Amino acid sequence: MAAQLILIPVTLGRTSVSKVLPSYNRELISSITYFIVEDIRSARRFLKQIDPAIHPDDLVFYVLNKHTSKEELSGFLHPIDEGHSVGIISEAGCPAIADPGGELVFLAHQKNIPVVPLVGPSSILLALMASGLNGQKFAFEGYLPVHSELRIKTLKRLEQRLNTENQTQIFIETPYRNNQLLDDILKTCKPATCLCIAVDITSDIEWIKTKSIEEWKKTIPELSRRPCIFALGRPSVNTSL
Repeated sequence: MAAQLILIPVTLGRTSVSKVLPSYNRELISSITYFIVEDIRSARRFLKQIDPAIHPDDLVFYVLNKHTSKEELSGFLHPIDEGHSVGIISEAGCPAIADPGGELVFLAHQKNIPVVPLVGPSSILLALMASGLNGQKFAFEGYLPVHSELRIKTLKRLEQRLNTENQTQIFIETPYRNNQLLDDILKTCKPATCLCIAVDITSDIEWIKTKSIEEWKKTIPELSRRPCIFALGRPSVNTSL
């Protein structure tokens, strides 16, 4: 088998590996020596969960973050030229989805390197699946602006888009700012607009609720320091032919 760039999903939070990752992942990961990671310590911890027989000191780690230069990126793929597959490990969820790695994946395509995505949890798609909102047409907006004034302008734009295009709008926030974001959503969006909040997805304390803005105002949840996905939209409709 030719050497490949392998995209390795990671569990969300403290979810057990066996709950969300297939055994095939463990077999393939155990055969890799070179890994591209955001944080070496958490990558080592994840690999030991995958296979206790793995010895992290025998592995080679390349750190990919906002400080990584383009020259370094190209060097991360050198082991593939020598016949060794390289794995990209996300901090949580899937690599290159709201996560570093996309630029490196594109570079691999330019070099005709096979790119292999492994099956694993994506909080974005899991939230959409469970939301009851339109899953035929949706957009992921990533992080909204930090400043409230800009964030409110963005929310108005997203709500307009969902109303004109019936496109579900999905976004996230740093966990310690969740409450501020929710406050702006409730102040800004129309009472009939639907909001899904998905919290601690795949964990033992997961909860996912979809209500109208008007209904959410009656009971406002405490979301501080909990990983959340937010989605604005309309109820899903039957689009089958």
